[in-house]
Amino acid sequence: MHTDPLRSPTPLPTRATARSTVTAHLTRWGFGAFTGLIPLNPTGIRLSRGLIATVMRLLGPAPAGTTVRAVQEDDVRGEWVLGPGVEPSDAAIYYIHGSAYAICSARTHRGLAARLSAASGLPVFVVDYRLAPENRFPCAADDVAAGFEWLVRQGYPASRIVLGGDSAGGHLACDLVLQRARAGSAQPSSIVLFSPLIDLTFGLARQQERMRRDPAITAAAAARLVALYTRDVPADHPRLELEFTPAGQLPPFLIQTGGAEMLSADARHLHERLRTHGGDSRLEVWPGMMHVFQALPRLGPEADAALHRVADFLAGVLADVDRQHTVSEVS
Repeated sequence: MHTDPLRSPTPLPTRATARSTVTAHLTRWGFGAFTGLIPLNPTGIRLSRGLIATVMRLLGPAPAGTTVRAVQEDDVRGEWVLGPGVEPSDAAIYYIHGSAYAICSARTHRGLAARLSAASGLPVFVVDYRLAPENRFPCAADDVAAGFEWLVRQGYPASRIVLGGDSAGGHLACDLVLQRARAGSAQPSSIVLFSPLIDLTFGLARQQERMRRDPAITAAAAARLVALYTRDVPADHPRLELEFTPAGQLPPFLIQTGGAEMLSADARHLHERLRTHGGDSRLEVWPGMMHVFQALPRLGPEADAALHRVADFLAGVLADVDRQHTVSEVS
């Protein structure tokens, strides 16, 4: 882990900055106005994928010195991303990208993965799960589960794997650990989620939208995208409408969300469900910030500040894992 004993913990902001407020307004009347107009046909999906890839490349590029290694095996595709100065280690972050199960990839999230790796000192494996509409439920969830098992086969004990994800990747991460809890399988050390999508009906998002509109997309447009993955599956399917009663069997969560986004409602809901059922959860609502702001450092310093808080959280969690391992060896 990259930890600096002389560095003070990064504080959580208490109010939106002028820069974040201006960025949100510009996004709403630019990118946000455009997203709802893209048709959900093959041409529209290709356009959306290209648009998001361009935004991520321009506003969240990988820093110089990043190392990338592609993985393509029978049941797993993705890439290892090591930020500048990061070496392979006995712990790793398993990252699940978001964007409505249909848009993004390991490549679009390379910059975020590299900066997360640099902040934490850990290598990051970003899984490239199959996308909708070409591949519907449960293809993405199956690929995520296969990727986790592949990491274990590579020699990473579950207790030395950090599970991370954003947006729809947050839902996939929760599904993974809930399935492992039901099966009695070993869990990752911890879970870090950025702007997680939990309610796939977008009921929570619509309630939030009535108080403040999301700058990037409407709840209706986002729901149409997600439906490309969930179509013809009942909304109350237990792997879509997640039930967190086994929260006490889950690892600790760190949840970060932007105060300007509609999925802040989902983040609060997840945090409340975990705590209600005996889970360990920490929620951070970053005032004025947009959806997955951690991926867009060129929009403001909050992106890197948030990743420093993630690094502090992970340093504590993995230190606890090491202490428990030492105690068990002595016993």
